[in-house]
Amino acid sequence: MSIDLLNEGLKALQQQQYSQAVSLLGNFCQNYPDRNSDCYLQGLIALARAYRGNGQQDKAITLAQTLQKHSNREIQEWAKSFLSIVNQDDIRNNEYNNEPEFTKIAGRASQTGVRLMMPRMVDSLTFASNFTIILLLGMVLSLSLGVFLIFDSQHPLLGLMISLIVTLMFNGVTFFLSPLLMDFIQKWLYKTRWVNLAEIKRHSPEAAEMILRVCREKQLAHPRLGIINDQNPTAFTYGSLPGNARIVVSEGLFTYLDDDEIATVYAHELGHIVHWDFAIMTVASTLVQITYLIYLFARRWSNQGNSDNKLKDSLKIASIAAYIFYIIGTYLILYLSRTREYYADHFAAETTGNPNALSRALIKIAYGITEELKNNTQSSKLLEGTRALGICDGKAAATSGTIYRSNSDVQRLEKVFIWDLFNPWAKVTEFNSTHPLTGKRIQALCTYAEQMDIGSQFNMASVIKEGNKLNKQKLMTNFIIELIVSNSHIIGGLIGFIFGLLLSVSMKDYNLLISFIAFGFGAGFIIKTIFVYPNFKKAQDTDIFTLMCDPYSSPVRGKPVQLKGKLIGRGDAGYTFGSDMKLQDKTGIIFTRYVSRFGAIGNFLFGVTQVEKLIGTSVGTVGWFRRGVSPWFDLMELLSKEKTVKSYPRFSGFVTGLLIIIFGLILPIFIN
Repeated sequence: MSIDLLNEGLKALQQQQYSQAVSLLGNFCQNYPDRNSDCYLQGLIALARAYRGNGQQDKAITLAQTLQKHSNREIQEWAKSFLSIVNQDDIRNNEYNNEPEFTKIAGRASQTGVRLMMPRMVDSLTFASNFTIILLLGMVLSLSLGVFLIFDSQHPLLGLMISLIVTLMFNGVTFFLSPLLMDFIQKWLYKTRWVNLAEIKRHSPEAAEMILRVCREKQLAHPRLGIINDQNPTAFTYGSLPGNARIVVSEGLFTYLDDDEIATVYAHELGHIVHWDFAIMTVASTLVQITYLIYLFARRWSNQGNSDNKLKDSLKIASIAAYIFYIIGTYLILYLSRTREYYADHFAAETTGNPNALSRALIKIAYGITEELKNNTQSSKLLEGTRALGICDGKAAATSGTIYRSNSDVQRLEKVFIWDLFNPWAKVTEFNSTHPLTGKRIQALCTYAEQMDIGSQFNMASVIKEGNKLNKQKLMTNFIIELIVSNSHIIGGLIGFIFGLLLSVSMKDYNLLISFIAFGFGAGFIIKTIFVYPNFKKAQDTDIFTLMCDPYSSPVRGKPVQLKGKLIGRGDAGYTFGSDMKLQDKTGIIFTRYVSRFGAIGNFLFGVTQVEKLIGTSVGTVGWFRRGVSPWFDLMELLSKEKTVKSYPRFSGFVTGLLIIIFGLILPIFIN
């Protein structure tokens, strides 16, 4: 009967029925006779977690302090970790009267292993993998053959062949040794602690059960499990083969996420192992390195003085082709990386039957990153170092994390996703990202919830409806104009070339060609600068939350605004002399970019002499808000009680444009 009480209590805890869990587990612990058994210890640990979930912090702390004195070292470690989590709860509760929680918790499927259809917006992972590998192989083969046919000397060819063989051997050795190398790096940089499944079970019983079940069903070796003592919530997988894969999470994951949400994160990481996509990424990266290697060799040989002109021209063409293939290959890897994240989400939804928990997890991870950003003057080295590997892009966390922090009402969160789904710039900025935009991932997860007929955590139908109300003509017109003007220096140079060529031919003075090209190029720079930084004298007084919800915002044309808040730290991870800062108001946090008139040297001096003094001060600011994958604020003026700081983001654009125009005007004089 006592064991039944334990099982019922664990089930209630898993379903977040904390009051019932406290009653059942308390009854079990009070009446169970064998106080030294594993079952009794499991009951005490679960009871402490139930107390925390039920808001009975004092009882949770008292019980954890008792467990901290236990003779079992693993129990002591768990109690220490749990007390740290509870203390973090108290800190956040003191700072914010009520920690945000979702006002509605959507359900989950009654069974796991449900077969789900992938949404139409997601490409096939098999297609993405094969397309990337085959295209990269084709690029490498065509470049190798092209370079082979160019040379009439055996020595350059021999050098190329040796370099290719060394590259393949190096990457092959790296492929198999990478888990050990990464283990060393993890231990050195992040103090990763390797744990057994029992410790994961103490943090999240559902996650431990799910890992056992998936490994059994998929016939996988149990992945090595690591925990990093960092409150920034994240999780990532690495390795070369499924048999030597590692799953590492941070302590912050257990701090900010509930049991079922933690389980979906582990399921997501297991999805990468099951799909072998991390191994495919390694192969793809190797092929891209080879294209870059060919580019370097072709460029170097084209500059050798003892080669004939025909050979030089051929080598230059080969080097240009290799560099173009390198750029294409880089974007192919980003495409594959985004696709594999969708499939890992899909695997987690099928495996746990709980896509809604993963939706909440993505938002809570973003919230946790935002909170830790607020509490630390330096950005997280962990998030920066594992950005491509992590379950989400830490740089993109500011948007959804800020909204959740200010109000966990789902309808307000949904407003952020409109930009992800409808703004044309969203698709462009996503090309440079390793992860899909959060709004798109949650849209896919909501389709899985609908297929299970369990109701979705977010009403994406409402988001689509609101998005369809936007002025599509305005969105597209703004996008086209911004795209053109952001390249106005190139367009100006081309226009100058055409007019200069016509006048040069008619007047037989080819010096005019140089002047017109320079004038067009320089004028384009000035036009671009004026457009990108519109008149700040019309800046509106607003807050970060309102700016985050603007579906018309752009990464190109800034929106002139005034923000009031507090500077809480530097924006650059681990860079002691960084000039960028983090600005916090009552609704959120945003990165603030300072630009000196004297370029990088001026930025460095400002970071060394001024930033530390400004951190912690309340300020008023004027500048331009922009939004890409993550939002940022280009500073124009910063006012504190002690001083006024001027930033000059437009200065370099104006000066560059004027210098190019002057160069174009005076060069013909010197030539004549």
